[in-house]
Order: sequence, then C-alpha cells, then structure tokens
Amino acid sequence: MPLEALRPSPLVEQAAQRLRQQIAAGHWPVGGKLPGETTLARELGVGRSTVREALRALAGAGLVRPRHGAGVFVIATEPAEDWPARLRRAAVTDVYEVRMGVEVQAARLAAHRRTPQDVEALRAALDGRRAASAGDDAEFIDADIALHTAVVTAAHNPVLADLFTEFAPVLREGLVTLLDLTRLRERDPNTRDDSHAALVGAIADGDAERAAEVLTAELEETLELLRGRAD
Repeated sequence: MPLEALRPSPLVEQAAQRLRQQIAAGHWPVGGKLPGETTLARELGVGRSTVREALRALAGAGLVRPRHGAGVFVIATEPAEDWPARLRRAAVTDVYEVRMGVEVQAARLAAHRRTPQDVEALRAALDGRRAASAGDDAEFIDADIALHTAVVTAAHNPVLADLFTEFAPVLREGLVTLLDLTRLRERDPNTRDDSHAALVGAIADGDAERAAEVLTAELEETLELLRGRAD
C-alpha cells in the first residue's frame, strides 16, 4: 500500500498517524526495518525533520526502536498501554493486593525514617480522618487516603510514593463503592479509627514490625470485603 502525500498542519501528528496505520496493517512487520528518513519524507511529502519527530513519537508509543547505525525497526503493531491506563481497567482487588505490598513496606520504612514533621503530619491526617467521619463516604475516603499517603510520604522513598499516587484514584473509586454497598459507616461513621490510630502510634514510636502488623491486618480485612463484593 503506497503512502500518500500529507495535507498541511499539523504535519508531525499526521505523519505519525500515517506511519502507525502502515505498521498496524502489516506493511512493515514486527522485526522489519522502516525505509530511511529521506524515502519516508519523499513519500509523505514532508521534510526529514517532520519524519524524525514522527518516528520519535512512534518510539515513545512503543511501536518502533532505532538501532544506532542500522535504522529504525518495528517492535510492535499496537501502542504500549501506559501504566495509569492499565490501572484504570484493573480489578480493584488486584490493585489492592499490590497496594498491600507497597504500603506495608512503606509503613516499615516510615517507622525507621519518620521525622518530627512526618509524625506531626500523620497525627494531623488522623485528626482529618476523624473530622471527615461527619461527612459523606467520598469525603471520608479522601481523608482516609490522605492518612495513608502521609504514611507513604514518611517512608522517604520516592518510588513507593509515586506508585501509591498512581494507585490512589482506583483505590478511591473502589473504596467509595465498597462503603456504599456495605453501609459500614451507618454503624460506625469513623470505621477502623482504632487501627489507624495504632498505625500512627507505631510509626511515631519507631516500631516497624508493629506498624506493618497493624496495617496488614487492616488492609487484609478490607481486601476480603472487596473480594466478597467481586464474587
């Protein structure tokens, strides 16, 4: 299938789209080498700089990979799905299982690394969670996640913090739904305050194993509820 010349504006996006279509159609199979920049520029009716930027966009999407001195090769026919997109379509129970590994380790590290400012932030977040118990489920979950975020922040590990930030939107949606379905807060508006207070206390006291134990028990209990709703 021959390439057609492009219309003006915006050329890079048009070039990338046209090349993506050719790859998806199998015109250049996985493992195959794309024509050189000069050839592509001539067939698309654009300059080499436009082709170069389009190829960078395809590389960023995980479709092609340049090899120094050899050219640009096709490595996939569909764009790589980014991490946030995968999380959005993942089951909340799957995300929660990974959350447990991330956050329990963060709690251990927080007990070792917390600063006076971290402890102050944890206690403020606990107070915020208690205050939010007077609000609706969404407000309460936002305050709950803020407390757990303070735990992860106190671990002083940017990778753990970034992972938890990516999880948070999926967790929030799943937990708000869980509260709505179970009506847990009708019986106890500040549900699990005791375990959250124990978690903050363990981190403040520098008791890593106690912090991990308290958090593991709390998260496992919630995970069982989520699994029950998924069945």
